[in-house]
Amino acid sequence: MARTTMELAFISAERVKFDNVDLVKLYLGDEPDGEKDLGVSLLSMQVAEGSLDEVWAACKGLDVLETVRVTVEIDRGSKNAGKFIVLHVESAKAARGTGAADTATEARKLAAQQQAKPTGTQPDAAKA
Repeated sequence: MARTTMELAFISAERVKFDNVDLVKLYLGDEPDGEKDLGVSLLSMQVAEGSLDEVWAACKGLDVLETVRVTVEIDRGSKNAGKFIVLHVESAKAARGTGAADTATEARKLAAQQQAKPTGTQPDAAKA
């Protein structure tokens, strides 16, 4: 089986417990393809049996639509389609950290968004 890590929007987690059954299912959102879905492409993923408590606890602190990093194992499903089994979930914010490098990156993004004014220009007559 192959493993991969994806960044998706957290929508919801659901836990079902009864008798000898304990299941956790994650609902995540991805960018729409524009053909079959327009708002958010919804993904439903089952959590691996050995990761139920860890994933459930991680999801308790997440906000709706928060970007999360999801590590999954890809199993063969019906008709040879890939079936994602969740092994680990964490906030993408926590995974990236909040160090000085992130602050510098944010400052560069903000500077790029602002338009620079040429120096030595006269104020508009209408404003004066």
